Amino acid sequence: MTVSTPTLSSTPILRRALRVGALFTVGLIVVGGVAGYLVDSWTGVTSAVIGAAMAFVFLAITAASILIANRYYASPLFTALFFAIVLGAWLLKFVIFLVVALLLRGQPWVNPAVLFLCLIVGIIVTLVVDMVVVVRSRLPYASDVALPGSGRVLPNVEKESANGHIGRESSPEDSSPSTKA
Repeated sequence: MTVSTPTLSSTPILRRALRVGALFTVGLIVVGGVAGYLVDSWTGVTSAVIGAAMAFVFLAITAASILIANRYYASPLFTALFFAIVLGAWLLKFVIFLVVALLLRGQPWVNPAVLFLCLIVGIIVTLVVDMVVVVRSRLPYASDVALPGSGRVLPNVEKESANGHIGRESSPEDSSPSTKA
């Protein structure tokens, strides 16, 4: 008998956002490359490609961190792991941005204006892509909830007990005596 981890409803949405974001990044590279070439020849093209690629990398790091964190859904430490992974990815993005900005500063083969504009357009496009993908997704309001009788119980989800009552699974920490007012 194999134990399978549940696939969360956000997983296909994030994968779709990555695919659509990659397509729009390719489009931005083409459009930004043409505009960059008109502004500053091949230096502009290089700058446009770097700006668009940076925007996609930032989108991909966020989506990938959530996809990786979702793999730990069945763990009792899911919430802590999820936020640790996502926060770690955010810090990684911040460090990558600072390192890339410092490395590219003053380079003769980079046009700062083209790079900046492609980066800003790329970030706006990836935010719009994320929004459109989420809005168009068919995600129920109560997602990732196990239904009684389905045989699948997820952590911290109410389930039907042997006597027919529906309630939360109790753990040793929940059995402490409580005082009534």
